[in-house]
Amino acid sequence: MRPPRALKPFPLWVVWLALLASPLWAAEDYSNAETQLFMQPHFQQTTLPSQLVYRFKKTGNLEPGFEDSVSLKVNTLAKGACCQTQVEFLSGERRLQLPSPEQALGNPVILYFLEHDIRDMQRLTHGKSNYFRTRIRQALYQSATEHDQPVRYKGKTVLATVFEITPFADDPLRSRYAQWADKRYMFALSKAVPGHVLAIRSWVNGAKASSPFWQETLLIEGAAL
Repeated sequence: MRPPRALKPFPLWVVWLALLASPLWAAEDYSNAETQLFMQPHFQQTTLPSQLVYRFKKTGNLEPGFEDSVSLKVNTLAKGACCQTQVEFLSGERRLQLPSPEQALGNPVILYFLEHDIRDMQRLTHGKSNYFRTRIRQALYQSATEHDQPVRYKGKTVLATVFEITPFADDPLRSRYAQWADKRYMFALSKAVPGHVLAIRSWVNGAKASSPFWQETLLIEGAAL
C-alpha cells in the first residue's frame, strides 16, 4: 500500500472540476491506476472522427432504477492534434453538463461517471463533493487493486485490465456515511475497444448479493460483463 500524500489535481480535474490551483503533479508520484485511467492516450488507436456510445444502467433498492445512454464524439484538433471531445452524459433531467477540455488525452467518460457519482453522493448524504473526490483519488493512489480479466466485446473475448477501489472503507468519517462505507468502484480498460474504456461500475451490496443497495454501470456498446 502506498503512503498517504498531499493531493494535487489532475489537469482534467482542474479544467472540469476547478479543484486546487496547481495543474501538475510530479510525474514519478502517480500510481499505475492513475496513470492508466487519466494519463494515457486512450484515443490513439481510435479512427477519427468517431462517435462512441455507452449504455448506462442504474439498479438497486434505494431509488427507482433507469437505463439511459452516453454519447462521446471524438475529433482531431487543428494540425492533427488529438483530441476534441463532446460528451452527452445521460439525457433529459438526468443529463450532466460539464465544460469540455480544450485537448483531451484520456477518455472523459471516466470523469463524467465519477462526477455524476459524486453529485449523487452529495445529494444522498449531504456530504461535501470535494471530500468524496479526495477519498476516491486517494484510493486510486494508495490502494487500488489490479487484475486482468477476459470480457466479451462484440462477440469476441478481449482482455481487460480491471482496477477496483473502496474509497470509504477506512474513512475516518465512516460512521457518518455508514450506508456507503463499503461502496466499491470498478474500472475496466482494454486497448481492444475504441477509447479504451470498456466498463465502469460503482455499487454497494444489499442484504442479498442478487439485490444491490445501489449499483450504476456504464458499458461501451457491444460489451458485456
